[in-house]
Amino acid sequence: QVQLLESGGGLVQAGGSLRLSCAVSGRTFSAYVMGWFRQAPGKEREFVSAMRWRYGNTYYANFVKGRFTISRDNAKHTLYLQMNSLQPEDTAIYYCAVGSISDSYDYWGRGTQVTVSA
Repeated sequence: QVQLLESGGGLVQAGGSLRLSCAVSGRTFSAYVMGWFRQAPGKEREFVSAMRWRYGNTYYANFVKGRFTISRDNAKHTLYLQMNSLQPEDTAIYYCAVGSISDSYDYWGRGTQVTVSA
């Protein structure tokens, strides 16, 4: 069983930064893709960013390009999301997810709350 634990969320003023972490534990870790999603109150969950684990290809939603950066630490089995120039519309619960054999995500974390004040 794979377990994902997000951390790093919090309250920040507009224009500020946060770095989210997603630590993976459980059985021998193997992933095809890891990604970040978010869900704001009253809205559907949306894609934020992803990384193909083997080659490091990165993908971003248009609304975060140039502000967010996804990265990883292979040795620590940890995925990161550096978020800069945060805006109130970035307020959401941010979830980490793993697709173990394809782009279909089959493991999810419980999320970490990010709140950006105006």
